[in-house]
Amino acid sequence: MLLWFLCPCGDLCAEIRTNSTPADFAARAQRLFLESQKRLRAQPADTATAWQFARAAFDWAEFATNDTQRAALAEEAIAVCRPLIAREPRLGPAHYYLAMNLGQLARTKRLGALKIVTEMERHFKKARELEPLLDQAGPDRSLGLLYLDAPGWPTSIGSRSKARQHLQRAVELAPDFPENRLCFLEALVKWGEKKNAQRAAKDLPELLKQARTNLTGEAWAAAWADWNRRWLLLQNKLREAPPSRR
Repeated sequence: MLLWFLCPCGDLCAEIRTNSTPADFAARAQRLFLESQKRLRAQPADTATAWQFARAAFDWAEFATNDTQRAALAEEAIAVCRPLIAREPRLGPAHYYLAMNLGQLARTKRLGALKIVTEMERHFKKARELEPLLDQAGPDRSLGLLYLDAPGWPTSIGSRSKARQHLQRAVELAPDFPENRLCFLEALVKWGEKKNAQRAAKDLPELLKQARTNLTGEAWAAAWADWNRRWLLLQNKLREAPPSRR
């Protein structure tokens, strides 16, 4: 048995207890969105301002309380990204945040979401081609999750082999970023590959400890709350696995 499973959260336990709440995270995302929106209105032709607005819209949409709000934020960002790509077709962040906001829009659609998925794939691939390290290997990570979650052929583009390829590549490109490691582990567990997941998770406690010295402050508080929660869930699932014979 892997001994690190005996302590379900180790050094993370103290970090989970925080004064921040989901409402605090949402308020910060809303504030940053409104600030970005104000800058965009003042500088509508500025490239960086445009894609940064799309990023802020995606972030706030993560805290949307209903489909109407999420769709409105996504559509506003999409309306900024499309002309930006027309002006600067080789701008990686424009393709990436267009795809991310298309994903938010797809979450609100019961019918028609599958059409959106193919456009997401196209823009994530373009972002990967242009700027693979963007958002800590975000293009590969996002492609991996897209292939993981989408229905398989012939309904949609879902593919275990493609999901594995891109999630592994994200770990290779940005191995110290917790999101990449957690996404890959979650995929392994979903596929029932618990021994592989146990091996892949061996160094994660130390990685998370080190990441806490680099990814600090208000900007990372919501991410850490999410990572802590998911890591605890993963440990519970991995402890249920039979001991590895290797």
